[in-house]
Amino acid sequence: MRWLLTINKNIMAVNIDTVYQRVLAIANKEQRGYITPQEFNLFANQAQMDIFEQYFYDLDQFMKMPGNDSTHSDMVDIINEKIDVFERNSQPVVMSASGVGTLPVHYRMGELYTNKCGSYVEIEKINQNELYHILNSPLTNPTISRPVYVRNQTTANGERAIQIYPTTIDNNDTVVCNYIAKPQQVEWSSTTVLGEELYNVTNSDNFELHDSEESELVIKILELAGITIKDPQLYPIAAQEEAQNVQQEK
Repeated sequence: MRWLLTINKNIMAVNIDTVYQRVLAIANKEQRGYITPQEFNLFANQAQMDIFEQYFYDLDQFMKMPGNDSTHSDMVDIINEKIDVFERNSQPVVMSASGVGTLPVHYRMGELYTNKCGSYVEIEKINQNELYHILNSPLTNPTISRPVYVRNQTTANGERAIQIYPTTIDNNDTVVCNYIAKPQQVEWSSTTVLGEELYNVTNSDNFELHDSEESELVIKILELAGITIKDPQLYPIAAQEEAQNVQQEK
């Protein structure tokens, strides 16, 4: 089992002010307020999530293709490196009686484990429509050494409940999980000095994405800004930047 590695969120972060200044410079060199900080923050968070979600689709596609022996140029290794910072391992699942548990807040769930047997055993996830057949078959009926779980409906406060079988796994036992966390919300914050908005590093939050995503963030924010403010001139600018990135990646 992989254990949690605590990582400072700013070690591999993309600086939000760097992205903001690049977006402003490309969109309108003469008018600083063309894209307001409020608009930028909305675009920035959407762009971050778009890039983050794409990792999983790209990873699926590249895993179907032949790789290479170089860690630095193999696309599967590159994408995994970008996802690694969001991995949370051996995180506690809050258990109650009769096998009911509550998962921590997550973006994508990984494996679940229990140490009911004295050593960690993976709890297999099954679908609700499989449950009846599994519970009623002597060959597949869950045991302490071969437990399973199903996901129940999300609670009113957004928590994800699960039901573990056998139900003898309860609040007296340790249940842990691995999952992918969601990137934190980003914010470009400012302090007004003599009528000018200056970057406030203390109250700002950087992107959590890999450093290599800086240019992609600028491109996506420009695209979102062009759609919102209905400025067709931003489309070719963003497209040109994106074409340069694609050419570089090839």
